[in-house]
Amino acid sequence: MTKEEIKKSIENSKKELDKDSENFEKSIKDDLASFKKKTMDQI
Repeated sequence: MTKEEIKKSIENSKKELDKDSENFEKSIKDDLASFKKKTMDQI
């Protein structure tokens, strides 16, 4: 692999990790909102 290929691969990995992180964060927030709603419904 050339330096350019490695650099491009690292950039693509970073973009993918950032996207996965955002999706994970959104999923947790959605779960938390759902949990809060269920808890409030029970009260």
